[in-house]
Amino acid sequence: MTVKEAILKSLDEINALTNYMEVCNHIIANKYYDFKDAKTPQATVSALLGDFIRKGDTRVKRIKISDGSYSYYLTKNENNIGLDTLTQATELVSPKKNGKIKSYDERDLHRLLSSYLKNSGIYSKTIFHEQSTFGKDSNQIWTHPDMIGISFMNLQSKASQNFLKAINRVDTFKLSSYEIKKEINSDSELKKAFFQAVSNSSWANYGYLVAFEINDNLTEEMERLNQSFGIGIIELNANPFESKILFTPTYRDLDFKTIDKLCKINKDFEKFIEQTEKLMTAQERYFKATEKELDEFCDQYLVTDTEIEQYCLDKNIPLEAEKEPSSSTANQ
Repeated sequence: MTVKEAILKSLDEINALTNYMEVCNHIIANKYYDFKDAKTPQATVSALLGDFIRKGDTRVKRIKISDGSYSYYLTKNENNIGLDTLTQATELVSPKKNGKIKSYDERDLHRLLSSYLKNSGIYSKTIFHEQSTFGKDSNQIWTHPDMIGISFMNLQSKASQNFLKAINRVDTFKLSSYEIKKEINSDSELKKAFFQAVSNSSWANYGYLVAFEINDNLTEEMERLNQSFGIGIIELNANPFESKILFTPTYRDLDFKTIDKLCKINKDFEKFIEQTEKLMTAQERYFKATEKELDEFCDQYLVTDTEIEQYCLDKNIPLEAEKEPSSSTANQ
């Protein structure tokens, strides 16, 4: 029996709305398939359930429930499950742990973004606005970025590095600001998130709005806002290395007055700037040690696919196959 055959058999025997975790547990309990070569069998089942939907396989259907995850069932069992159950599916919840609905937090996405940025040669750090002076003021979200990042020009020879610094030190690095959202589904949500990114990235060379799920119908409005205000937009993926820059940001000179303000009210922001300055001015013999110090201060990041899959499962972040299909495939 293949994994897909085991999934279909389990869906048939469960004969109710179910999720990938229950399907996986059913397969293992009944020994329908040996996952000995799969380090994360739940991720394998999740991805294959998504394949049924994305490839238009009419044997399997799914519905989105109230916490944003999906429940699956066999099409042939639709009458057995009952129309009432299906139409009231938004009232269903995923399996509970300690009596609470499990869902991921917006800040759980920071590890995915830091992994994507690190792979692009950018050091990044989460800025907790609630730890700042007046941090409990809700207006602080319009001042603080969710994350900040810095990239350095990678010149190979020490002579060229010194030459560039002598000509124009500001060209040796670029500072970026990131505003992160779980999902953006409507025009009003887009505008609120976008102008929050505009507000709290005014100090940086580049400002980005980052979202895990973005409604395809908002593409034209995203393009208009990007052209008008210069904020870039990144669509974050459960596999961070497959994340995409949908619209590139416009370069701006640094606003040192705002940088100074942020340094005064937030210790992590101040230390990030200090670590950056130390690396830029480090003597050659101390460069590697200083670079390691900056890397250790910055956010942790994921390296392997196994780490990524396990992190998403632990945090209940939908894997790519579990995310809402694009508008071009949603009705298939």
